[in-house]
Amino acid sequence: MAKVVAFNKPFGVICQFSGEGDTLANYINIPNIYPVGRLDKDSEGLVILTNDGKLQNKISNPKSNKTKTYLVQLDGDITKEAINDLKAGVVLKDGLTKPAFVKKIHQPEWLWDRTPPVRKRILIPTSWIEISITEGRNRQVRRMTANVGFPTLRLIRIQIDKWKLASIKVGSYVSL
Repeated sequence: MAKVVAFNKPFGVICQFSGEGDTLANYINIPNIYPVGRLDKDSEGLVILTNDGKLQNKISNPKSNKTKTYLVQLDGDITKEAINDLKAGVVLKDGLTKPAFVKKIHQPEWLWDRTPPVRKRILIPTSWIEISITEGRNRQVRRMTANVGFPTLRLIRIQIDKWKLASIKVGSYVSL
C-alpha cells in the first residue's frame, strides 16, 4: 500500500536518511520511504516522502510541471522591476527559467523562528516574496533571486502540487 508523508523540514537537516549530520532519520521512523525531490540543508519546509516509485516520479519529474511554492526572505527591499524579471523568467548558467508566479508579501505572522536566526543588518532592510515555480533545478529559487539582485536569506517551501505545509510543526510529519 502506498504511503505518503508530509514533513516540515527544519533548517540544517539533510534531505536523506543516511550520512553525516542531522538527517531525516532523526525525525522519521518509517521504513522504505524516500523524499520526493529535495530541499537543501539551508532551506526549510515541506518535504513529501513516499514508498511509491511511480508517485515519486510523477511528482519530481520536471515534465510533470508540478507547482512548488515558497516563502522567501530577501536581502534588500525587492523592487517591482525585480519581481517582473522573476515573473518573466531569468537567465541562469543552466538556461532560462520558466516564468514564475511572484508576489511581494509581509512576513507571515504564523512563521516560526529559525534556529539559528537569519542575520540582521541595521542599514539593509529585508523583504518577503511568495514564489511558485514548475521546475526543480538545483537551488533554483536562490539563484533566481540573486540574479535579480536580491539574495535569499531564508527559503521555506509551503506547497508541492496539492500538498500543503499547513499546520505541520517544524520537525514533525503527518501521514497523508
